Amino acid sequence: MELHQLQILRELGALGSATAVAEALRVTPSAVSQQLAALQRSFPAPLTRRQGRTLVLTAAGEVLAAAGAEAIDAMAAARHALDDFEGAATGEVSVSGFHSVGQALFGPLVRELSGKEHAPTVRLTDEDVAQSEFPGLTARYDLVLAHRMEHSAPWPKDGIRTVGLIREPLDVAVATDHPLADRRTLSPDDIADEQWVTSRVGYSPDDVLRAVAAVARRPVEVRHRINDYGAVSAVVAAGGVVGMLPRFTSRSVDDRDIVRIPLRGVSTHRMIDVLARPENLRRRSVRVVVDALREVMTRLSAERSGDGDG
Repeated sequence: MELHQLQILRELGALGSATAVAEALRVTPSAVSQQLAALQRSFPAPLTRRQGRTLVLTAAGEVLAAAGAEAIDAMAAARHALDDFEGAATGEVSVSGFHSVGQALFGPLVRELSGKEHAPTVRLTDEDVAQSEFPGLTARYDLVLAHRMEHSAPWPKDGIRTVGLIREPLDVAVATDHPLADRRTLSPDDIADEQWVTSRVGYSPDDVLRAVAAVARRPVEVRHRINDYGAVSAVVAAGGVVGMLPRFTSRSVDDRDIVRIPLRGVSTHRMIDVLARPENLRRRSVRVVVDALREVMTRLSAERSGDGDG
């Protein structure tokens, strides 16, 4: 039983003939007959009967037509409610972000939205997961801030939409008194013999460090594995190790005791994207938050792009 079959049954009761129903619904009389026959197969009691040359409803058909009218009205109300929901700029939008992007963007995002009239309310959550786990988060949040290395496979397209925010390089971080601190750029050979603080496997800094080892053709020594960039910065500043920090989204940490140096010779860029289910992006409130994220990220990169090129 389908909604359009109930509509045909209702119109048959109202208009009195299959021909009139076909004209009203702009279909052929044979299409009307086929749909009525398909509907009849769902019920043991006859829904229509011949009255002379005219097809009319039986008592069972009238009951079903009345119930169908209520169903059609409820569906129309549901569509109207959904249209209102999707068209409203207000409401609540859930946003998940990995740690560094949350530190860099969440505060400015809240301020950006507070300055807009009839803006949605955001519900913010940090989810610091490996690259492969970001798509699954779209089942739990309206918007998911995710990152992947530029050379890695793109995000899946089946059931997910991607909005790009920025292409962000990772820079080498050294203490201010490190012998490399006065260098304008570095190559894999320059740093392959250093001791490192890097992320856990599956995260951007570790991916870059693996590329450094491959290009330099020798293994690198990892002393610490830390995902929090504030902690990485503090360990680098203490001396003895070098690290890798994203250029734009890790500047909430104190840079007074470290120097960031662009790395040449390997791919160091990661893509920061917004992932969402297609149905969520239909909502105006969600699109308002996406636009605000773009504005905030554009300002952030403009403010912090002075060191090296992005």
